[in-house]
Amino acid sequence: MPAAPKVFGIILAGGEGKRLMPLTADRAKPAVPFGGQYRLIDFAISNLINSGLRQIVVLTQYKSHSLDRHVSQTWRMSALLDSYVASVPAQQRLGKRWFSGSADAILQSLNLINDEQPDIVIVIGADHVYRMDFRQMLAAHIESGARATVAGIRQPISLADQFGVIDVDPDDPSRIRDFLEKPQHPEGLADAPDQVLASMGNYIFDADALIEAVEADGEIPTSNHDMGGDIVPYFVGRGEAGVYDMVRNDVPGSTDRDRSYWRDVGTIDSFFEAHQDLISTLPVFNLYNMQWPIHSQAVNSPPAKFVRDSVGRIGNSIDSIVSLGSVLSGTHLERSVVGPWTLAAGGSTITDAVLFDHVQVGAGARIHRAILDKNVVMADGATVGVDRERDIARGFTVTDSGITVVGKGVFVDR
Repeated sequence: MPAAPKVFGIILAGGEGKRLMPLTADRAKPAVPFGGQYRLIDFAISNLINSGLRQIVVLTQYKSHSLDRHVSQTWRMSALLDSYVASVPAQQRLGKRWFSGSADAILQSLNLINDEQPDIVIVIGADHVYRMDFRQMLAAHIESGARATVAGIRQPISLADQFGVIDVDPDDPSRIRDFLEKPQHPEGLADAPDQVLASMGNYIFDADALIEAVEADGEIPTSNHDMGGDIVPYFVGRGEAGVYDMVRNDVPGSTDRDRSYWRDVGTIDSFFEAHQDLISTLPVFNLYNMQWPIHSQAVNSPPAKFVRDSVGRIGNSIDSIVSLGSVLSGTHLERSVVGPWTLAAGGSTITDAVLFDHVQVGAGARIHRAILDKNVVMADGATVGVDRERDIARGFTVTDSGITVVGKGVFVDR
């Protein structure tokens, strides 16, 4: 019986996340809190760990301190079994320069692959919300004989211009005929003409082929050194690129409602909508699937508490998530996600909102369709998301759809 291939995991976590400003003003995009107690990177690492990988590196670059700290404090593996999740900052091994793209990040980190000598390398992004069993994609990669395999998620053809789209070979749907960057008029899938396969930013490579590809790409001065834009087309041109349709991935514990869920939370609107996917009775993305848990740092905090306020007003919580350490006094909370150690005083109203950790909401304050970063303090009677023009005048970010974002540590006066 042949030995199982040695598999090495690389998570690309150098994203700046400009479209998530001001949430990324002081942290890398993969370090942005999500779902109360998680960070975005926890989804990527959890998927790899649940899939059996035990040697994983996280390549960081942009404002990486909180990300590095989270990885080092949370993801402690057994060194006895040569297991680790290691955060690796940009090393400048090829000169005094930072990463110029995701492929360049791997090129400048080839020492990590050379040290481990894996047979296969899984490369994924750090800022998507999803569940995926990479063991099934790995089996498909090996069976296909492809040197590179790209994971694809089915999306409406009307959204094709927002993604890198995988054009499959009609004679062999497991092979990629072309890779189209944000196409305007792509062909639909043979079995679903109203859908396309969008790249998830997840790849599996034969290790020697990946090394060869990034080294060749590094010699091309006009390249953008991007995994999707340059490395995948390299393999497509050689007839060595396969595709793995996420519809084939059967994650343990998944349901018909949340199977094949995937969110690119690259904008404020998509970030907000992904939180709304968590809170319904039958959520579109189920955080409570214990057969495929999303791991994160254990918060050493007391349970959340709901109490009457000082004048006896009774609060309520409807279709919401409340994290550990939070105390809500006489607060009306609805369709919202509340992070750890949030304090909300009597008569306050929080609806359709996302609050990060250590937010303080004053008595009678109102929050609606808003995201509040950590350590935001709202005065008694203050509002966010209620008066658009006033929010803009105060320097808050307000999206076209009407979501207001308050940055870290801001004091919101009445």
